[in-house]
Amino acid sequence: MSVRIVLADDQELVRSGLRVLMADHPDLEVVGEAATGEEAVQRVRETGPDVVVMDIRMPGMDGIEATRRITDGHMSTRVLILTTFDEDDHVYGALRAGASGFAVKDMALDDILGAIRVVAAGDALIAPTVTRRLIADFVERRTAAPRHSTRPLDGITEREREVLTLVGRGRSNTEIAQDLFITVATAKSHVSRLLTKLDARDRVQLVITAYEAGLVTPWS
Repeated sequence: MSVRIVLADDQELVRSGLRVLMADHPDLEVVGEAATGEEAVQRVRETGPDVVVMDIRMPGMDGIEATRRITDGHMSTRVLILTTFDEDDHVYGALRAGASGFAVKDMALDDILGAIRVVAAGDALIAPTVTRRLIADFVERRTAAPRHSTRPLDGITEREREVLTLVGRGRSNTEIAQDLFITVATAKSHVSRLLTKLDARDRVQLVITAYEAGLVTPWS
């Protein structure tokens, strides 16, 4: 089955480039395009895609608000933010709005396509170069506001707390299994339970929760 995609970017050159690139991959199908956030929301309503590849900076409604509206109203549609990293300071806001991944336009094209497939499969992805920016933005927000957790951790076990800490540090299920001397299946089970207990959409939100709860710091 192909991954049905909406491309949302105010630059026609970017959209056409991605569309041409995806034409060579039968598992990827572009079902709509948008030049603004408003158009992106409308295309999702019209086509019900699996993934929206979303720029942040667009005229009118930006990509963050469009992401929030899409994830609020269309839970089966996932959003991959694709933007110019050096010019964008809204990583945290985009992820908090419900984006399932964050990639940058200077990544290799094959890596961008891989990111689309990862997000479509229900996982989450943050480009490695974005991680430090996400952490820095989070720390700045924590410094400016009273420390608190936006999601309660009272209902999780000690083992789940350990797993959440490792997820917050960017560990994969395989790496978590190795760190805790458990099987990969057990690690995956713990992550699944955390998603349910913390009402988290995906691993990205678990990472944010780990930072907000103080389980992980930029220096840990």
